Amino acid sequence: MIYSQIVKEDRGSEEMETFHFAIVCFILSALALSSCPCHGITNVNTSLQCSEADGSATENAFQTNLENLLDTLVVKVPVSNGFYKTETGKKSDKLYGLVQCRGDMSATDCANCTKNAVAAALKECPKSKQVCAWFTWCFLRYSNQNVFGIMDETSVAITNNTDFDDPSVVSKGIYFMGGLASTAPNQPHMFQKAVLDVGQSGKRYGMAQCTLDINRADCGKCLDSQLALFRTIIGNKRGWETYGSSCFMWYHDYLFYFNISPPASEGEFRA
Repeated sequence: MIYSQIVKEDRGSEEMETFHFAIVCFILSALALSSCPCHGITNVNTSLQCSEADGSATENAFQTNLENLLDTLVVKVPVSNGFYKTETGKKSDKLYGLVQCRGDMSATDCANCTKNAVAAALKECPKSKQVCAWFTWCFLRYSNQNVFGIMDETSVAITNNTDFDDPSVVSKGIYFMGGLASTAPNQPHMFQKAVLDVGQSGKRYGMAQCTLDINRADCGKCLDSQLALFRTIIGNKRGWETYGSSCFMWYHDYLFYFNISPPASEGEFRA
């Protein structure tokens, strides 16, 4: 299996100028996006991004604030509909953090994913002050800069380069995901999943979600940006996923999500 991955960095922001990626896209090669129905219902460490090592990250003040921040996220996110953001510390010692669980996750799965993401972040990025950890079921981010409410277009696309879809389905799939990008921001939790019926070629399943710290307009911009940025890579593929700091999209020919869903967020499309 061959995976394609591209990372776009928004060099225009001061935050991303200092965010040097030490670890990018650790993917379990045993899981093929195109053929393994277990992917999506198994919690996989998809990617980690660590800022440049900073010796002050090991000092007691930072470690105490980080521990308090992460402990709070672990406790609060599963009882907060899968999203929670918080901050700890004062003035220059402040830390900001959030967790966004996938919209189809139960509270138990959200809690477990958050614990896994926290453990991975602490292990792989012990001297970083800015960390992003993407798992299949959740996204963890913490930073010594205030990242709340700022739409970040940094994204990665993952697909199997050899798994091409039926040409008659390609344009329908892109249109279908474009529809999710348009409607997801208007959902109560900015999360939507849907089914595309493509006749003899079966069905395609899609999902779109934004982190709940950004507004609805920026959610739409984030999802549209991913579709535009990766169109040539994902356009003719049977399955793909995009992961970003502010939004995420999935598209597969198998049912990868759970039946749990926020209200008014599931539909069926026919082409």
